[in-house]
Amino acid sequence: MMNGPMSISRSSSEPAGMHQRLVARVHGRVQGVNFRYQTAMRARALVLTGTVCNRLDRTVEVVAEGPRPQLEQLLAWLWEGPSMAHVQDVQASWLSANGEFSSFEVR
Repeated sequence: MMNGPMSISRSSSEPAGMHQRLVARVHGRVQGVNFRYQTAMRARALVLTGTVCNRLDRTVEVVAEGPRPQLEQLLAWLWEGPSMAHVQDVQASWLSANGEFSSFEVR
């Protein structure tokens, strides 16, 4: 169960121009297994900004911005997920960050 707001502030030590955006869609048993909460906790630990949300097609969508090495760590974790999840596939695309996020939120 979540306690309080699900966000963390962006680190200002690196210019936004050096950041990238990861857009990932996670397929499998990924809803109802604490996937969004655990993804947000991992993303915050990596000092990333963005969102994670459930989709109507029973996937989880992650949009994250930050330095490429931290985004790659998050992507690797998405393939595992929390212990109750069963990830079948992760579709990922890379874009330039646009700085639209100031925190990482569960939606």
